[in-house]
Amino acid sequence: MGIIGLLCLFTALGMALWGFFCRKQNILRMKPGVENPQVAVLIPARDESAVIADVLDSLTKQTYTLDMNDVYVIIENMQDPTAEICKKYGAKIILRKDLKKQRKGYALDEAIKDILNNRRYDVYFVFDADNTMEEDFVERMLKHYVEGYQIATGYRNMKNPDPGVLEAVSSLTFAMINGIGNRKRMKEQGNMTFSGTGFYIDGGLIDEWRGWPFHSLTEDYEISLYATLNGIATYYDETAVFYDEQPRKYKQTVAQRMRWIRGYFDVRKKYIPLMRKIKADGCNNYGSLVKARVGVKPIILLIVGLVLIGVDVIIWLIIKGRAWGALGVVIGFLLFVYIVLEILTIAVIKSERIKLDKSLWLKVILLNPFYLITYVPCALKALLKKDVVWVKIQHGE
Repeated sequence: MGIIGLLCLFTALGMALWGFFCRKQNILRMKPGVENPQVAVLIPARDESAVIADVLDSLTKQTYTLDMNDVYVIIENMQDPTAEICKKYGAKIILRKDLKKQRKGYALDEAIKDILNNRRYDVYFVFDADNTMEEDFVERMLKHYVEGYQIATGYRNMKNPDPGVLEAVSSLTFAMINGIGNRKRMKEQGNMTFSGTGFYIDGGLIDEWRGWPFHSLTEDYEISLYATLNGIATYYDETAVFYDEQPRKYKQTVAQRMRWIRGYFDVRKKYIPLMRKIKADGCNNYGSLVKARVGVKPIILLIVGLVLIGVDVIIWLIIKGRAWGALGVVIGFLLFVYIVLEILTIAVIKSERIKLDKSLWLKVILLNPFYLITYVPCALKALLKKDVVWVKIQHGE
């Protein structure tokens, strides 16, 4: 096992170096947008009457004037109180037809097809019902559309008032993806990773798709790989801030993370083979393709390699009759993992702008490594369970 562990470590190092040396091999293919674009806003909102007023109110306060007739809220039945709230704000209601398909991607697909039957827009923003945004969010984002970025996202911050430790550590996951990850990709002119909503899509892409073709458990990650595969210019603006509500119950985070993990692997199964077929010669997005193909494999291989080597050492110590030594290896390995995750937590906290009471920070720093470790059982459940479904998280509780 030790030899296999070493092979895993060397393979992880090789893949990491491959991604590192390819990081700058990107040339953005820009498509400048029109000035004063026609803007639509799409909000999937199944039974979201507790929070829908917040996002609609936030849209009315934007420095870029939005016509509320161009705000489309997608619901499943007219008995939902969400419908009446939308009418008060002048937003339009789109009633879903096929309720057997319970995923956000299908809701967006139905809505866009319905809209295209009547008119077209230059830009489509996508928000969740529990989102709110800073007053200059739309204005800042539209600047990037005019510059030629076809898909762009903003900085995702936590909406929860008086959050607890669970909400805080959950938000740190997005800080790592959106902040550290996307900030690095911006420097390399690479493709962004989208998580959740708070982004826009160029209307030209919507016209081309004639709907919304992303129907996986993680349609946001699917958009990321689609953009990478097709060389679409994407952008991340950390000065354009929107807010998202985090789960308040641990059981909700487990269901959420199982969906993310299963969706991650399902999407990669679909897109990575397509990326392998693209030749390096003349590819304007080669660095991003390499990064996407590598994904989290180096991290997984690193963990597997360390575990196998550790197990090998433990077995050797047990055979030699040194049980306490074996116990020491186990404790040492766990302590090593905890320290690495602790350093990662502190780095994210220092680099990001998550709003928390000072009294909460010490708890977050100490407990976030344990939360990250629970991704392991979540991953096992997600990969072993036959059918992982989209589970609604109750907002505004």
